[in-house]
Amino acid sequence: MQITQTEENEKVVLSIDGKLDTITAPELENTLMNVLKETVNIELDCKKLLYISSAGLRVLLWGAKQAKSKNGAITLKNVSPDVMNIFELTGFDSVLDFN
Repeated sequence: MQITQTEENEKVVLSIDGKLDTITAPELENTLMNVLKETVNIELDCKKLLYISSAGLRVLLWGAKQAKSKNGAITLKNVSPDVMNIFELTGFDSVLDFN
């Protein structure tokens, strides 16, 4: 997995390329921890996200809770139908914010 970080309109955009699973979830968690020190509005561009496991879901939930506790938000955009299906099957589509 590769994470690319850019800034747009007072928010940080993290583009995720590859699979978000047990092996790569800690990398996203570390990135979110660092970004949340600077800003509370984060957008995850999931255009190139191929797969997400329960470990990846856990990191997204953790990050969303951290941002919300600071009056911010993590928003996901460009989620493929296959990955969105995982969010729907697990109920995360009603917990996370999608754009």
